[in-house]
Amino acid sequence: MQSYTIGQAARLLGVSPDTARRWADAGRVATHREESGRRLIDGRDLAAFSVEVAQNSTGEEETSSTSARNAFPGIVTAVKLGDVAAQVEIQAGPHRLVSLLTREAVEELGLEVGMTATARVKSTSVHIDRT
Repeated sequence: MQSYTIGQAARLLGVSPDTARRWADAGRVATHREESGRRLIDGRDLAAFSVEVAQNSTGEEETSSTSARNAFPGIVTAVKLGDVAAQVEIQAGPHRLVSLLTREAVEELGLEVGMTATARVKSTSVHIDRT
């Protein structure tokens, strides 16, 4: 399972590293230490926490500006596999994106809950890039 540093988690959550550290210190998201002493957050824990943060968001937070408005880097929060099709959910800061794609594509990308991915939106289609 992929783990994330406090800084990586902060970027995925759209907050400062200090905010992510305070949340970890307060026990809002579980951390563990690697051999070097760095605190890490398990990908599944971060995925669940990102959904919680987004659901409790007031929507009044400042958002960054970018010319690439169609790219949403985030964390995979759900993967539902069918016989032929699949559904992948990504939490990108306050944005929840859902993409329907083939099961084969999900397997080729190795998508699973807790890993980073980028949703790219073109018209009404959402494409998923593994990051």
